[in-house]
Amino acid sequence: MTELATAVFAADTGAHLIDAPRSRRFELFRRGFDEAAFLRGLADQGLRWIARSDPRFPARLLTIHDPPIGLFVRGVASLAMVDGPTVAIVGARACSAYGGEVAAQLARTLTQAGAVVISGLARGIDAQAHRGALEAGPTVAVLGCGIDRDYPRAHATLAAEIAATGLIVSEYAPGVEPAPWRFPARNRIVAGLADATVVVEARERSGALITADLALDEGREVLAVPGEITSQLSKGTNHLLRLGAVPVTCVGDVLAVLGLDPDFERRGAGNAALEPRLERVRVAVADGPVGADELARRIGLSAGDVAAALAELELLGMVVQADGVFREALRRG
Repeated sequence: MTELATAVFAADTGAHLIDAPRSRRFELFRRGFDEAAFLRGLADQGLRWIARSDPRFPARLLTIHDPPIGLFVRGVASLAMVDGPTVAIVGARACSAYGGEVAAQLARTLTQAGAVVISGLARGIDAQAHRGALEAGPTVAVLGCGIDRDYPRAHATLAAEIAATGLIVSEYAPGVEPAPWRFPARNRIVAGLADATVVVEARERSGALITADLALDEGREVLAVPGEITSQLSKGTNHLLRLGAVPVTCVGDVLAVLGLDPDFERRGAGNAALEPRLERVRVAVADGPVGADELARRIGLSAGDVAAALAELELLGMVVQADGVFREALRRG
């Protein structure tokens, strides 16, 4: 299993995976590498290895420009879970409360509709996407470090929750430390596993934009959530929209790109009983057009809570906004 030896050698020495098999050091390493013992050690840790030549390796990932030699896998699910509709949700690590709510609501509803949400377990948008998805089903996290690492460490509990129903994957063997150059490499796997990539918030220089560029390079769809023109967190997403990314004004926009029922949000998740804070805001908007500040004063919630609730109601297709005024959405069907 030279693929495994190559992956472990590259992780151990820092060599580039493509160059590793050509090096004399690799040949010496391979001769002394006990692959059977290594695989037993993986199994003892609840980990497994799926080589690129294995039929179980995701077909979508095989088609990218630089597919990984294989994937180290943690979690109870099969890699077959990424064979259906998949969507990457990525964005700023230091996201706004609004951006976090949007990421979570998108992920929750997309999962309910039958898509698998993929992200990178980073702080901010990534974490919120995973958390939203977990409320409705399994999700997939892609690491930029060894498969045995929870990075950032603060997300150890979140990683355990993901592994309990879904998957954590990495091209890096156990013990590999996080390094800045490994995260752009990780992003090609995030984009490569997904039919479409949604960027929720991103600054002008952002890892999320790298993921979007990689998705475009592979001919995959890129979507972006519009943001305030005065916000630095919207610079990247608004730039993507100028370049032709699909605007996300509701979760139906993403469902349509994935070939799923764009009205699911109304007929399915959108018809479920709303939690009390959302219902309170929805009822207030139904009384007539109103601005967010006036709405907060009227119902006695903080501006942040109202903004978050309005974001969720917009994504559910229950509220629309124009010129800073919110109205109840017209119902279809």
